[in-house]
Amino acid sequence: MPLQRRVAKRGFSNKQFATLVAEVNLKDLERVFEDGAIVDITALREHGLATNGKISVRILGDGVLTKRLTVRATHFSRSAEDSIVARGGQVERVGRSHSYAG
Repeated sequence: MPLQRRVAKRGFSNKQFATLVAEVNLKDLERVFEDGAIVDITALREHGLATNGKISVRILGDGVLTKRLTVRATHFSRSAEDSIVARGGQVERVGRSHSYAG
């Protein structure tokens, strides 16, 4: 067997360039925050929904939201954004945001 096949493979990893994103569902916002609250990364950290290593927030549309919230996050799913606005809340995009077509 050739030497190149006998030696363990090592190589490049993209792990050091990964963006750490806290994913939060609407049901978590409903459970933790009061009506009229401002939700941002510091508030999410205080309530244990985002750890200190996370540098951006993605709000996902799983669950039902009945409260009026002002949510400041980097990314929103379309269903989450529609649900927040439908309840009279506000959606504010902060930081870098990437738009994915699809």
